[in-house]
Amino acid sequence: MVLKHALLAAATTALIAAASARAEETAVQVANAKPATQAVALQPAATPPKYVVREADGSSLFLEPPAVPDLRPYTDDAIKAKIPKGGKPTVAVRRIVEAPTLHEFTGGSGRLGEWAGRQNAHPIALFIEGGTMTAAQLAKAVETKSHFEDLGEGVYIARLPVVVMPGAALHLGSEVKELRLSEERGAFLVNDGLMFIVETRITGWRESANGPATFKEALAFRPFIISWGGAELYIARSTLTSLGYEASKSFGVSISQYSPNMDARLKRKRPTGWIINSEFKDIYYGFYCYEADDVVVLNNTYRESIIYGIDPHDRSNRLIIAHNTVADTKKKHGIIISRAVNDSWLLWNKSVRNKLSGMVIDRNSVRNIIAYNDLFENGTDGLTIYESPKNLVWNNRSNSNARHGIRMRNSVDVRLYGNNAVANGLSGIYGHIRDLSGTDRDIKLDPFEQNISMVVVGGQLIFNGSGPLAIDQPLSLELYGVDLLAPTKKVGIQLTGVLGEYQQQILDIMVRRRGAVIIEPAHKQGRDAAPRTESEPASKESGGGTDPDDDDGH
Repeated sequence: MVLKHALLAAATTALIAAASARAEETAVQVANAKPATQAVALQPAATPPKYVVREADGSSLFLEPPAVPDLRPYTDDAIKAKIPKGGKPTVAVRRIVEAPTLHEFTGGSGRLGEWAGRQNAHPIALFIEGGTMTAAQLAKAVETKSHFEDLGEGVYIARLPVVVMPGAALHLGSEVKELRLSEERGAFLVNDGLMFIVETRITGWRESANGPATFKEALAFRPFIISWGGAELYIARSTLTSLGYEASKSFGVSISQYSPNMDARLKRKRPTGWIINSEFKDIYYGFYCYEADDVVVLNNTYRESIIYGIDPHDRSNRLIIAHNTVADTKKKHGIIISRAVNDSWLLWNKSVRNKLSGMVIDRNSVRNIIAYNDLFENGTDGLTIYESPKNLVWNNRSNSNARHGIRMRNSVDVRLYGNNAVANGLSGIYGHIRDLSGTDRDIKLDPFEQNISMVVVGGQLIFNGSGPLAIDQPLSLELYGVDLLAPTKKVGIQLTGVLGEYQQQILDIMVRRRGAVIIEPAHKQGRDAAPRTESEPASKESGGGTDPDDDDGH
């Protein structure tokens, strides 16, 4: 919805009532929903700086809706059109240690021994070369059932790793009812060329139980899919189940550049791919990428992932993560982008009932657009932004989460426009700083600054347990046209953190005068000739501080 200036300026009379002595009456106008947890008071900050509150023209904060990519080109038919025709594919059986593409799975941590133990021999793999191969062709070419077997009625089982070499393609289409990857035999799929999984099913398979290789423990091997640097992975209209475990590049469904040493040697371009219109269940990481570009994750369902639902990582760029449903992640977050995942779009996703946050922007991930997402009933925050400046958060709904609707830490120049945070256990929006130098964080790899600033325009922050908005020692805060209706406390609206000290002035500007509020440290004054409202704090009953439930994201 376009946030027109007139709309933002229209603070309702009910908002005025909420700011007055009649706030108790306005609170009962909210539906009987309850915040997800009991409110937790914030501890006062030590010697916070003095601030100046001033009024500004709200029109200066107007923004047009963000430009978003056209999603229409990303279709099943478009993927099918990419499948190469012709060629004369061949299959070779070779030792794993002879293939650079498998080096990640043979060096260190006894991984070569893993495959040797499962194969009861020097470990080998199937290598597809020189054309586009189907499951039927692969079964016919291999013939040895202990390697790859046609079980009939469109069902196949791989009992060795299958590697698609550069210049080759593997096409698993609708004629494949299911491809099973044997857990006992250590099977997995490696893409170093082109891989197409279209209108089919891939299942990590426990032969001893004649069923899916359901998760048992983090370090227990389960089959997985990895697509390397220079390769392209395409998944459409498929179901993938019971994949991945806690080992490098073995998380479930991954698109990753090679490790730095191998990358320097092979000099492959960045990997990419499309994952669309598919279902993923019981995957260790539902999706993971590393140093990948232009990946599209569109219109998928991720349920009961073990650690994360969707997890783009280090230095990935221009990703489209849109129209996905991520639910019931068991250990951590529904969707997280972490460590310099930049210039990407997270749009129209639904992330619900995850163990921790619904969505996380983490570790210097910048210039991203987070828009039109629904983040409901998560175990910590709806949206968490850690050490990630210069992001736009636009028209999201973050409701009924156990802690905060939106939490920001050590992040500056974050713009929040038209967001709704309703019935969260703590604050609607909570911003704070934290010194991470005493944690296990690698400061050289993940630097941070203890600063926070934000612009909050439009939207609703209502019926949240600790209040609508709290911020701890900001460099600056700009507020305009925010609906603060229906506090849970009978005393009415209570701003916390540094805002609590200036609540009377803030509400006077926002509600009675319908202006924009700018709050900044007193030492920054003198650079701007705009009209000012300056005074001592209205009260000292509440202040900024550290949330006792603070965690470190990833």
